[in-house]
Amino acid sequence: MSTDSETTEKTLMSERDKLIHELEETKASYDAAIADNSAIKGDLEAERAKIEELLAEVKKSKGDVAALSRYKNDYRKLKREHDALLAENVRLKEENGTLTTQRDSTMTALGETKRYNDTLVNQNANLSKTVEKAAKLQILNLHIQPYKEKSSGKLVQTEKAKRVDVVRVTFNIAANEVAKAGNKMYYVQVIDPNNNVIGDKATEAFGDQSLTYSFITNAIYENKTMEVNETISGQDFAKGLYHVNVFDKGQMAASTTFNLK
Repeated sequence: MSTDSETTEKTLMSERDKLIHELEETKASYDAAIADNSAIKGDLEAERAKIEELLAEVKKSKGDVAALSRYKNDYRKLKREHDALLAENVRLKEENGTLTTQRDSTMTALGETKRYNDTLVNQNANLSKTVEKAAKLQILNLHIQPYKEKSSGKLVQTEKAKRVDVVRVTFNIAANEVAKAGNKMYYVQVIDPNNNVIGDKATEAFGDQSLTYSFITNAIYENKTMEVNETISGQDFAKGLYHVNVFDKGQMAASTTFNLK
């Protein structure tokens, strides 16, 4: 009986040591993901804290069968969450890489367009340059306001991310008697703190460049100053700094930022 007891104790301590090793490996995995400045850093830190708490409990344990079984069950649950979070982290990094590539492509295409326009301006001298500048429409007073929509339909201003379900985007198209009147289409891009485009998330190609946008707004322009007013509805807005860009086809016409607490 004494020999059986010693064997059982050794087995339990071996399983305990194995569990400690697995917990330490999982914690190290979280440390590496957090150090990489992940977009879900807060979630990773919260789950790492759970691993650290369980690791401390296991280290203090004396090899009790029931306790060890409970620790293993707890670890299996935390490991599933670990695997899901790291998979999400990889997905976000890949999406960010795609957005960076699109941005670089857009900037490259804009640079090529500018060089081509510069050549035309030189060929047509100062008159062509003056006409081009005069006919260009200007976007002014780009303003963003987040709201909470009540059940009555009334919109209440708020800066708290968890309360926001509507974001209003407004801007003015400046008066211009030289510009051609008619329908004017603008692409509005709203990028959240995690570098994700919110809204429609549709993509439009302009030659060899592409633009991912939140929505398109159409304005019937009559050479007078006019206001454009659009909204984006959504849920679970993230805390942090948002970037808003207005594009005239593939060219940025205005930009601003706003912050949700």
